[in-house]
Formats: sequence, C-alpha cells, structure tokens
Amino acid sequence: MDKIHDQLNEKLIEFIKQQKIFFVASAPLAADGLINLSPKGYDSIVVLNPTTIAWIDLGGSGIETLAHTKENGRMTLMFCAFEGSANILRLHGKAQVSQFDDPDFAKLMALFPAHGRARNIFTLSIERIAESCGWGVPFFEFTSEREQLKRYVDNPALSTDKWVEKRQRTNAVSLDGLPGIVTHSKSEKP
Repeated sequence: MDKIHDQLNEKLIEFIKQQKIFFVASAPLAADGLINLSPKGYDSIVVLNPTTIAWIDLGGSGIETLAHTKENGRMTLMFCAFEGSANILRLHGKAQVSQFDDPDFAKLMALFPAHGRARNIFTLSIERIAESCGWGVPFFEFTSEREQLKRYVDNPALSTDKWVEKRQRTNAVSLDGLPGIVTHSKSEKP
C-alpha cells in the first residue's frame, strides 16, 4: 500500500537527488489517445520547494509531453531505487511548460547550469506524493551517462536559428495530432 505524503520532506528530496533516472508519464484527454512514458537522465531535475519540481527537456523522439501538458497539464513523475533500499516514489500533479523562446525561459534555464540549451522546462505542481515498496524493482549498477543527447543539443556548430528551425519542423505536432512546439515570431520574442 502507498504511503501518502503532504509534501516532499528532506528524505524524499534526497532520494530524488540520488536517482540517475526518472520517468515522466502524460496522456491526452481523448480516450483513444496515446499514453506517453519517457525516461529522463542527466542532471535534469530540481526541487523548487516541497510541492514543486522543475525538470529540463533536452529533446527526444517526439513532443508528447509538451502536447499533453498544453492540453491538460496532467503529469506523473516516477523515481525507482535501483540500489540501496527498495523504494518507488510517484509525484502526481499539474504541469506548466516554458518553451525555449518564452520570456521566463532564461530564468528557469539558470536552474540547470550543466546544460547550454533545451527545448522546454516543465514545472510540476505536486498534488499527490505516493511512496511504495519497490520490492519488484531489480538492482542496477550505474556506470555513466550517455553523452550523445547532450552533445547533440549543445553542439556549437548548430546555430540557434537552425536549432529553432529543426524544433519547429520535427516537434510541431504530437502523435495524436495535438499542437507541439509553436515558435513565437521574432517580434514576440523576449
């Protein structure tokens, strides 16, 4: 049975900081829509306060999380202990997203100094915190991060204009046809 918490305490915050991977789940409102589940690595999550978390979205194969967040905001983050004591932590809530050309993006980006650029930053207002045993989660040994995504995103040979153009072209629509990245016109940019 889950142990429910009102907010993140020091023990849970430390557990989050120790994890090398977490998972993000989202879904559209449509009954026949696709549920999305994405793994996230790197140093990509920050606890802002006991009921709010921010995480950076460097990119990936689709734009589902952004599209679902814009449509309904529902999101769950899950952390699993792959070493030490068995534990699973799920954070359910409503997310907001800041896209790379939004006015508040640079302020949020400063929370993630290890990254040069990103396509989005999500902020989750946590409504439910559930901790469970995790006895069925196997042990895994962390050896290192894969550097390919970070190298790709931070590639200095890819100009910002080209990077934005690629985001527009490849991340405009979700698998369910929901709007993804909509780039602001130059006159709207901060």
